[in-house]
Amino acid sequence: MFAIAKREFFQLFKGFKSIAIILMLLVPTYYFAKFSSMFESALELTPDEADMAHSAGLLVVMIVFGQLFVMGLSHDTMNREMHERTMRFLLTRTSRRSIVAGKFLGILAFWFACITVSHVIIAIFSHHFDAFTFFQLMGLIACQVAFTVFLSTVVPVPALTMFMSIIAGILLPILGYWLAYTSNPWFSWMKYVDPNYYLVREDYTFLLMYLDAFILLLLTYVFFRRRGC
Repeated sequence: MFAIAKREFFQLFKGFKSIAIILMLLVPTYYFAKFSSMFESALELTPDEADMAHSAGLLVVMIVFGQLFVMGLSHDTMNREMHERTMRFLLTRTSRRSIVAGKFLGILAFWFACITVSHVIIAIFSHHFDAFTFFQLMGLIACQVAFTVFLSTVVPVPALTMFMSIIAGILLPILGYWLAYTSNPWFSWMKYVDPNYYLVREDYTFLLMYLDAFILLLLTYVFFRRRGC
């Protein structure tokens, strides 16, 4: 499991696409954190609001583009192995459970590194490490990674998951925003399934995002067990 996670982690740092996404994450984080003091003085923000202003760039990027970024890099994490017939080799060395867990942990570790660096940048300007926001974002990313691994397991064609990653990356934030504010009783309950809903709350309900990620991984494992490679 850890060998698979390690390979997945280092592979994500290779290539222009990975570098471009890391820059698109870090650059807004840097400039929002650097110039947030201007907003503090102009808008007379409270200390809590000032802390949020420092993290605004990172939060906006991850809410709007997070799923697109995660799926853009890892949409084929499972089906690529099946398509290239390397999954059979992995199954001779380890279990299906270890493969699913290793893929998930490797991708999550990559984003953990990115979010940690982003928060260090924020802390340099705010003189405060916002652990609450950090674990909120990691909960969001855990859901996004779990969904990516699940989709890559269910859909066998890498080219199809590439297309679906673009659609999901665009539609899911829009759908989450609509669910958060709709008064339609047929759909309003669905906001509790959307991880973005817990990201804007200031309580510990964000821990439910980790439960959502676990359920998605469990479904991935069940589906992976039933399909041939």
